[in-house]
Amino acid sequence: MEFYKLDNSCDIQNTLKLFQSIGSDETGCKIISKKTKSHLLYIKNIHVGGANILKQDALSIGADLLVPMGVIVAREKYVNVILVGTTKHFEILSRKELAQPFGLKELAKELQSFVNTKIYSTKIMGIINANDDSFFEESRFKGSDAIDKIETMINDGADIIDIGGVSTRPGSDAVDEKEELVRIQPICDLIKEKKLYEKTVFSIDSYTPRVIEYALKSGFTIVNDITGLVNDEVAKITAKYGATIVIMHMQGTPKDMQHNPIYEDVMCEVDSFFKERIQKAKEFGIEKIILDVGIGFGKTLEHNLILLKNMEHFRHFGYEVLIGASRKSLIEKVIPNTPTSQRLPATLTIHLDSVRKGASIVRCHDVKEHSDAIKMQESIDKSI
Repeated sequence: MEFYKLDNSCDIQNTLKLFQSIGSDETGCKIISKKTKSHLLYIKNIHVGGANILKQDALSIGADLLVPMGVIVAREKYVNVILVGTTKHFEILSRKELAQPFGLKELAKELQSFVNTKIYSTKIMGIINANDDSFFEESRFKGSDAIDKIETMINDGADIIDIGGVSTRPGSDAVDEKEELVRIQPICDLIKEKKLYEKTVFSIDSYTPRVIEYALKSGFTIVNDITGLVNDEVAKITAKYGATIVIMHMQGTPKDMQHNPIYEDVMCEVDSFFKERIQKAKEFGIEKIILDVGIGFGKTLEHNLILLKNMEHFRHFGYEVLIGASRKSLIEKVIPNTPTSQRLPATLTIHLDSVRKGASIVRCHDVKEHSDAIKMQESIDKSI
């Protein structure tokens, strides 16, 4: 007899493939696969009565609830707890707690959204900056030069091309809408003339209505809004053209966002922001949504790392999650004296880790390198 330990960190589809490889029944494989993935759910401000009930219910099915000292005697009225269990445990508790008081009914309704999340194929979004002041010089292009770069990106494996006429690096100034349109108009015209939208998907990186509408008329189908739909006109135009909206979180504006950003809990605040803006998008008739936590947009290094570590959480909304940390300054804060030109290795590390945690769209400057790295990672994950 021989044996070895198997990796079980891959998605459910690859786990099922592994189980079926030994000839097991498909139904049995699906049942057991739900017992292989463990989850930690941090629950804040739960009533102590609810914590005691949830603790007993979790223990009764083989799960557990980590609670602070004093919960059993109700030392504090509200506490923070951590629920520990498998996908199967969460499914059982999502039914079991529906009849319980102290807010557990609401928790029950949410539990399954954290474990039964839709799996999306990974897509690469290449970056084209039609300006002279974006933080990475090699991403700046104009007119026909931009078209040449776009065609190269398509050949290198880009599924989406994101084009913007305004730098949003920390400390950057806002640009007049007319000037922004002047910058992106020649590129949009060439994309429309050459029908490049038939070869790949185009995204407009803007939050100004006039620029967005011009791009959508030129064959673009994604609106990448760093303000997260703060402007009703952007919502109206996006809905009018049936476009996809990228809702990004940002604290402050590009000019001041890195001036001492403060959060009580960055995970909870970004999550609440998404709930609010998803609701707004739906109210305007927008159905196709992508979420972006906004790495580097009004966050300290600690905030960024927390969001990256817990990226999987944001899948519970059911939408695709975009990761965009390409060559950003958080890399230099971890690896001192690393100029923008030398940040590709760290960028690939961040992005591959985020993909394994559920991000499905990778916004990057280096399309070919990302395409190769993702293909290699996916080949490893799919192996049995």
